[in-house]
Amino acid sequence: MWSSKFLFVVLSCLVFHFPSDTSSLVQMPLCNHHDASALLSFKSLFTLTPPGPGWCAARTGVLCHPKTESWRNVTDCCMWEGVSCDTKSGHVIGLDLSCSCISGELHPNSTLFQLTHLQTLNLVLNDFYDSPMPSGFGHLLALTHLNLSLAWFTGVIPSKFCHLSKLVSLGLGTNNGLTIEQSTLEKLIVNATDLRELNFDYLDMSLIKPSSLSLLLNLSVSLVSLRLQNSSLRGKLDNAILCLPNLQYLHLSKNPDLEVELPKFNSSTPLRYLDLGPIPQCMGNMSQLNYLILRSNKFRGEIPSSLFNLHHLIHLDLSQNNFGGEIPSSLFNLHHLIHLDLSQNNFGGEIPSSLFNLHHLIHLDLSHNNFGGEIPNLFGKLRKLEVLDFSVNNLVGQLPPSLFGLTQLSYLSISENKLVGKIPDKTSGLSNLFDLDMSDNSLNGTIPPWCFSLSLLFSLKLSGNQLTGPIGEFSAFSLYYCDLSYNRLEGDIPKSMFLLQDLSELTLSSNNLSGLVDLNNFSNLQNLQYLDLSHNNFQSLDFSGDNVKSFPKSAAQLYHLDLSNNHFHGRIPEGFNRMADTVTFFYLSHNLLTSVGNLSLLWKNIGYLDLSFNMLEGDIPVLSSTVDFFSISNNKLTGDISSALCNASSIEILNLSHNNLAGKLPQCVGTFGKLLVLDLQRNHLCGIIPRSYLEIETLETMNLSGNQLEGPLPRPEYINASQLYNDSVKVTMKDSDMELERILTTFTIVDLANNRFEGAIPAIIGELKSLVGLNLSTNRITGFIPPNLGGLENLEWLDLSSNMLMGEIPTALTNLHFLSILNLSLNQLVGKIPTGKQFDTFQNDSYKENPGLCGLPLSKSCPKDEKQEKDSETFHHDEQFGFGWKPVAIGFAFGMVFGTLSGYIVFFVWKPQWSIYFVDGILNQRSRKKSHRTNANTRQHNEGR
Repeated sequence: MWSSKFLFVVLSCLVFHFPSDTSSLVQMPLCNHHDASALLSFKSLFTLTPPGPGWCAARTGVLCHPKTESWRNVTDCCMWEGVSCDTKSGHVIGLDLSCSCISGELHPNSTLFQLTHLQTLNLVLNDFYDSPMPSGFGHLLALTHLNLSLAWFTGVIPSKFCHLSKLVSLGLGTNNGLTIEQSTLEKLIVNATDLRELNFDYLDMSLIKPSSLSLLLNLSVSLVSLRLQNSSLRGKLDNAILCLPNLQYLHLSKNPDLEVELPKFNSSTPLRYLDLGPIPQCMGNMSQLNYLILRSNKFRGEIPSSLFNLHHLIHLDLSQNNFGGEIPSSLFNLHHLIHLDLSQNNFGGEIPSSLFNLHHLIHLDLSHNNFGGEIPNLFGKLRKLEVLDFSVNNLVGQLPPSLFGLTQLSYLSISENKLVGKIPDKTSGLSNLFDLDMSDNSLNGTIPPWCFSLSLLFSLKLSGNQLTGPIGEFSAFSLYYCDLSYNRLEGDIPKSMFLLQDLSELTLSSNNLSGLVDLNNFSNLQNLQYLDLSHNNFQSLDFSGDNVKSFPKSAAQLYHLDLSNNHFHGRIPEGFNRMADTVTFFYLSHNLLTSVGNLSLLWKNIGYLDLSFNMLEGDIPVLSSTVDFFSISNNKLTGDISSALCNASSIEILNLSHNNLAGKLPQCVGTFGKLLVLDLQRNHLCGIIPRSYLEIETLETMNLSGNQLEGPLPRPEYINASQLYNDSVKVTMKDSDMELERILTTFTIVDLANNRFEGAIPAIIGELKSLVGLNLSTNRITGFIPPNLGGLENLEWLDLSSNMLMGEIPTALTNLHFLSILNLSLNQLVGKIPTGKQFDTFQNDSYKENPGLCGLPLSKSCPKDEKQEKDSETFHHDEQFGFGWKPVAIGFAFGMVFGTLSGYIVFFVWKPQWSIYFVDGILNQRSRKKSHRTNANTRQHNEGR
């Protein structure tokens, strides 16, 4: 994979053919003194980056070579590396400083521009520090070959470039925001009539009109290579450019605003390399090939049948387009193809058997399409195949046996299909396999031994199948990546797995593995970075050995460790404290651990620590200052929230809920400048909420319910809810307590249920227009139901059950068009139940245990001559609210995920208005930011939960 990228970059940079230096073959005159002086002065203004990883290596994988080190005043400049001289005059006519470790700014008055006899100049792959493109290049009128690609120039290409009328090859591609103006381009094309090679890749040509590009047709005789990749071209391009009689290489990819209609090709078209898709995988003698690349553009029309008249075509890439239907049969006339990529389209039907007549294929990619049916068992005809990718299709049936006889195959991916059956036990090929991916199918049976014995295998992915039995013993040890998760594998981790010294990522989660996990064994995996053993049946942990002190050993140390959802029990071993200082993500949740000890004290770099859902007792562990996520919820912790928590000043998510913590809230939490979520619900905390908690600007969720706290509620702004935390609220619906999690943005809820509220429902609640759900059940609420609740036009569920409400049910509630859940049971309501609209859909359980109610759906009919007093109709908005209430939980759901704020507040007598305005202001602020919710979407979201 790396080598193909390297070849492509080298081709991109060195595609222009500079004349060979033949100066050493003839008797050379002494170098022109003026030219030598200019070169030495040019050299003195730059620093040389040492050979090694750096500017050049980062782009090509090749070490730069400081050619100018050989330039000395005591030697003839014609003998200097990279310098070519005229055989008669001694003038410097060629300068090749490509990838020469040069760093520094190229000044406009550089002595380089005094070399007026230069014919070839190559400065590709150096670092000129964002220098503006000097106009001095335009003074070198003798230039025929100029390559300034990948040299980190910036600014606007000077108009004097159009004076270079002798240019044959020009490369200005892949610089930093380099721009060309329309007038400069037009004059350059008109003047440089002998241009054969033009590289404007990644050049900003947004100011260029397609009509200006059409001037390239004037170069129909000379132009051989044209590179315009990712150049911000827009508009409709004349497709005659694709038919220039001598054009062999055309690259127009990554111009999403450019429209090109494919022309009709004929058998005389010189193209040998056709690429309409993503970056090609370079291979073999690609430097000898010619290209047509129209990747990621707006093509119109169908693939013309004339495309397949290119009988000499070697490389065909149509990927990342919208071509559909079946593969055209005329494709199989391209007998010379070695590279075929049809990926990321909408091709369908079965894979045709005639495809396997392309005997020269080395690379075959049909991934990300809609191919169905079985895979033909005809791979014996494709003996040269090195890359095969059929992933992300709808292929069915079993794996064809001939697939496993390909001796040259290095990459095989058939993931994300519907393949069934067993993986063949034996194989006569695959000895060169580097990457094997058969994940996300329905393969069954055991993993065959050959999967663990391929000497060159780098990546093994078999996850998401139905594989059973034990993991076999490894007899080859080249693996870097191993994913066997989401299967039905059983037994212990094989001992031979701990000999995979190159292994970096190991995922064995979601299986039925069992036995002892001894990290002493993992100490041999010196390059291990990612270890996931979660969701298995491991019983115990062992970190008692001395080897754990050095686990892992190398610089590329473990950063992700997931041991959650097993059956680990007892105390977390002290050996954890001697493990890796570089662990960032650590999961030990959903086990049976009873003691945490001083686990995190020595973990200097831990950022994500999840110990939730265990049986941990004692105090909260001391946290590192690097922790940004800490959850130890659903355990049996006791004691105060220690001031040691204050070390975690960078924390974003803090969840200590569902424990037995007591005491007051520490003041320091209010100083955590990054805190997004604070969840302390269901503990025994007491006292007043510190004022600093109300001033945490980043806070999205604060849940303090189920404690004995008091004080004012903080302001919540639910704009960008955290993706690391799922808020929840418990709601009573139809006599069932439901925990709502991952609530959609369409929900806005007030939940005051299961407390000891007293007094009447304040009528001002009817002004909370954003409400979707209102739950006041299981309190001591008296008085009447305010009629203006009928104005809550978005309300979908209303639960007022288990209170002491009296009077009639207001008929205004029949105006709640979205209401799908209603519970008024266990009150003292009287009179006839309203009818019409949504009320006709509710059953008896919405009204039970209200002896004074009558009418449908109850069996008790209403006396015709009985006239109920309309107490509820005389209810007025300024009725006073009795505020001797106990602390309550308030849930508000909104944001990208459901945001819950459950805080405790003491409402004082005569002050209902302030409280409701406060809540209403929050809800309306969020409501203004939401789009209008339709009835259908609301029902769909609500029913889905």
